[in-house]
Amino acid sequence: MVVFFETLMLICFGVSWPISVYKSLTSGSTKGKSVVFTIAIIIGYIAGIAGKIVGGNINYVLVLYFINLAFVSVDFALYFINRRKEKNRRA
Repeated sequence: MVVFFETLMLICFGVSWPISVYKSLTSGSTKGKSVVFTIAIIIGYIAGIAGKIVGGNINYVLVLYFINLAFVSVDFALYFINRRKEKNRRA
């Protein structure tokens, strides 16, 4: 039952990241984004992955952690790309 709830949590959180990446790509803006928040999320996913590995509890849920981490990392990179674009538009 624990794995079910962990999976549900990761799916619910995970739904938002592709949407966030899409918005970052289409808007070309950093408006509404927080680097500190994104870093905290990345650290959280890394901690979750480490917990699974160290605890020897490696199962399909680990894949969800990696998928979510990948989307958050892409959104993190897009923040800096969009910030550069915004600076170039102002210049």
